[in-house]
Amino acid sequence: MSKSHRYATTLTWTGNTGAGTASYRSYERAYEVAADGKPALLGSSDPSFRGDPARWNPEELLLASISSCHQLWYLHLCAVNGVVVTAYRDEATAVMVEDETGGGRFEGATLRPHVTIAAGSDPAKALALHHEANAKCFVANSLNFPVAHEASVEVAL
Repeated sequence: MSKSHRYATTLTWTGNTGAGTASYRSYERAYEVAADGKPALLGSSDPSFRGDPARWNPEELLLASISSCHQLWYLHLCAVNGVVVTAYRDEATAVMVEDETGGGRFEGATLRPHVTIAAGSDPAKALALHHEANAKCFVANSLNFPVAHEASVEVAL
């Protein structure tokens, strides 16, 4: 039996400098993303598109979504399979390509999770669970581009 989950966010543009969108350069790309009971995320466009480099851009948020979804599934799968994870760090990257019209799309993303497991946990199992985490990740399953994995496992001394 399938379940349906609903999510709600509110995006508010905060970049009107007084002239609105009178010209391409007359406004800031600043916005806030909010959800009930959570602190706002401050966003902008990528600096390549006149954005504020101190704010999150949509492309970074997408990559962070992929990475965090994978991590949450992975930790769950390790917990139920007897692999004790003591540290997890992912240095994810993605490539987006612009086309001649100014539009574009992501070509792919690569997750590079480095996992530390407790002595006595099975490193081969720890590595294999990344495949299952990818198969279960809601975000990765919703994308139209590939997500590669270059995982590594270290056993704590």
